Amino acid sequence: MTAPTPLSLAIVNDAKWAFTTRRVKRSDVRGLSEDYQNAKPGDLILCEIASIGHHKRIQLAERRVSESYPDDKVVLCVGDRYAPDQFLGSATIDGPLIDLVAGGGVAGRVDASHKITGRPTTLRPLGLLTGAQGTVLNVADYALPALPANDRVTVIGVFGASMNAGKTTAASSLAHGLKQAGYATAAIKATGTGAFKDFNSYEDAGVPALDFTDVGMATTFRMPLERIERGFDTLVAAAAARGAEVVVVEIADGVFQDETRTILQGSRIRDRLDGILFAAPDALSAHGGVMVLEGLNLTPFAISGQVSCSPLAAAEAAEATGLPILSREDLWSPATIASHVEPLVRYRGEQSTAA
Repeated sequence: MTAPTPLSLAIVNDAKWAFTTRRVKRSDVRGLSEDYQNAKPGDLILCEIASIGHHKRIQLAERRVSESYPDDKVVLCVGDRYAPDQFLGSATIDGPLIDLVAGGGVAGRVDASHKITGRPTTLRPLGLLTGAQGTVLNVADYALPALPANDRVTVIGVFGASMNAGKTTAASSLAHGLKQAGYATAAIKATGTGAFKDFNSYEDAGVPALDFTDVGMATTFRMPLERIERGFDTLVAAAAARGAEVVVVEIADGVFQDETRTILQGSRIRDRLDGILFAAPDALSAHGGVMVLEGLNLTPFAISGQVSCSPLAAAEAAEATGLPILSREDLWSPATIASHVEPLVRYRGEQSTAA
């Protein structure tokens, strides 16, 4: 381990801090370490932008985007990335330049990319941020305190056929509909890559939001299932302790993504769900997704997502699956909540304040 070098606080204060670092206490930073070979997911890293590529903006901790310029100083997290429409990235620092693998603030090495995605924005590592004891700071150091599982609040899971299937729109619309129907509701993003778009979408729907960055993970890709489960338990319990009766939980990517598949095959998360809403981009994806879920002895109560935007596609999906197809407007409706979701609710009007 190399000895940390002192760091001017002016550099820290002037740097652009990404969304993934939003819980970090910046005054804790004392120095820099170049012990890159031992860097692990979630470690804070100060970088200088070397060249602008695919990600031309950084999503800031303040939940706004900032245009990037060469030589900008940015504070990010080392991490992995799974995005079929963009990059497959590793939490690896193995050269003088590394890649911005996610605009929400994840740095590492791009191992593969979609053909229509341009080259990544490149970064020049300046050092891992260290604290008063000389150890590297990690976002896990700033996580919510771990809470035991809460078994009283109702949990509705939102899964999808793929990335960009419409999961977040479905989840935020469902949360809004539940609120309009009189339920104290919260929304959670339990897996994925740190970014504020989904977080903001839930709050725009009028419900409080939490996500995996609140439990110390910049991304959940390649995280052990047990850590994801512990994070899920804490997030649900925190939402319940703040008054939620129903918690809408979005799980990222598609049913074949490693963590999502593992969750569905057997986990505390799967066992805790009171119902599933499935998002699909088209009728074939809806049919295939339902077949996958039913093969795991799971049946969604409805299908939503992009398929619901087309009357013809929705009709095809309804015929193929035998399930109701709910648009975002349907999910807003208290009548829809009464007929499709209310039978799943565990305790109406009995908000749990015990974590």
